[in-house]
Amino acid sequence: MPTYMDMHDIPGVKAEAVADAHAADVRVQDKYGVNYTHYWVDEAEGKVFCLVEAPDKEAATRVHREAHGLEAHTLFEVKQGA
Repeated sequence: MPTYMDMHDIPGVKAEAVADAHAADVRVQDKYGVNYTHYWVDEAEGKVFCLVEAPDKEAATRVHREAHGLEAHTLFEVKQGA
């Protein structure tokens, strides 16, 4: 299954809110065959990054949309490097 990294620009973001959003993703993800595995928050820059295994980009986006409505503005497919 492909792995993607998404990026959100959320000025004023707080780590606690991202933890809550991630928990919501986890509750919804099985419905779409998705696995949100990790997330990172940079409160100072207002950035959130999520690592997700998904059948395609749209499935990953559907989880965010349904779980909390915070869709990523960028979604990249990533491959593990050596």
